[in-house]
Amino acid sequence: WRASARRGSLVACEWEGESGAGLEVVLDRRTSPERLEEALSVAAAIVLAGPAVAARVPWHRLLVATGASALAWPVALALLDGGQALARPVLSDGGYLTAVAQVGSPGAFLDSFTEQIRGYPIHVQGHPPGLVLGLFGLDRIGLGGSTVATTLYLGGGAAAAPAVLVAARDVAGEAWARRAAPFVVLAPAALWVATSADALFAGVGAWAVALVVLATGRRGVDGDRLALGGGLLFGVAVFLSYGLVLLAVIPTVVAWHRRRPRALVVSATAAGVVAVAFFAAGFSWFDGVWTTRQRYFDGIAGDRPYAAFAVANLACLAIALGPALAVALARLRDRRAWLLVGGALGAIAIADLTGMSKGEVERIWLPFVPWILLAGGVLAAATAFEWPRSRGPGAPRRAVQGWLALQAATAVGLQTLVHTPW
Repeated sequence: WRASARRGSLVACEWEGESGAGLEVVLDRRTSPERLEEALSVAAAIVLAGPAVAARVPWHRLLVATGASALAWPVALALLDGGQALARPVLSDGGYLTAVAQVGSPGAFLDSFTEQIRGYPIHVQGHPPGLVLGLFGLDRIGLGGSTVATTLYLGGGAAAAPAVLVAARDVAGEAWARRAAPFVVLAPAALWVATSADALFAGVGAWAVALVVLATGRRGVDGDRLALGGGLLFGVAVFLSYGLVLLAVIPTVVAWHRRRPRALVVSATAAGVVAVAFFAAGFSWFDGVWTTRQRYFDGIAGDRPYAAFAVANLACLAIALGPALAVALARLRDRRAWLLVGGALGAIAIADLTGMSKGEVERIWLPFVPWILLAGGVLAAATAFEWPRSRGPGAPRRAVQGWLALQAATAVGLQTLVHTPW
């Protein structure tokens, strides 16, 4: 470790290993008291009212409230860095919006994507061309620019929360989904929802999984329609980010448990239709994966130690989940909830052990994090706390609020004290 020069409000220290891979932790002192008060107010509202609202309001209103809270919390955290914090990542030189100007025509862009990959921004090099193509289409109809992209990313991140609750209700029951709702919203992972494209990926992937999960619990035309919709969304998702293919582990586990393979067959067929459409337009998903891996290891990733990042990536995941989830996972005994939580953990294990996530950054876990956050429901169950009767019936409720406050404090602390360049 070595201290580096002070940069205005930032005080940084750096570490560099033998391979040249470095890590920088920056203590950020720019946060204004007014912004901090706003973020704490949002957190306090969710901590104090969240459990009661989740328990009492009608289900459809809970989904709306969860989505709204999942939008407000990341925005409040991001604004601790100032008014430009939301648009800054979208406008970065390595972002997707920069590549829109490089798209001459959709057909030529897809056909030459793998050959021209070195000429695109760094984020585009590591992903399929789906998002750039989508942003190009929006630009052509007059919806281009950073404002639209920012809204798209934030909306996608917020949409992930109600999606996982819908799936949790179907698999583990409505009571569990309601108890888990505040934990799905109030997690340190919200730091990377505003504003990164991975938030959009999380939303698309979450609804793809949710629809296929719903399909496994229904028969006939209704089940096939849900599987078809989920499969089409899966097809879109894997052309946004290669890693989203691992989300298929979650509905596969549920379908295996319910002995409903038909939903998987229908959804896989629908996803295949999307893949065929991209292939006909000139882009092969498998060629894209291979080219991206080659490009990845031609850079600094080739020098990054596998073992170190296998541990570091999981440590980043733990930070994104928050300390309360460590307790929740240790206490989780509900087999139905484990179908969703365990499926997400299994997908993460595959990504980590195969080196697919080696040297990546915290936000890559966003599509998987909401499914693990469902484990927070165990902390809201009265049976999960061994409170003496003398403490009264409100003790479990106060304990839940304590866990939520710990999650919020962790997020605010990370945002105000540590500079995360991604």
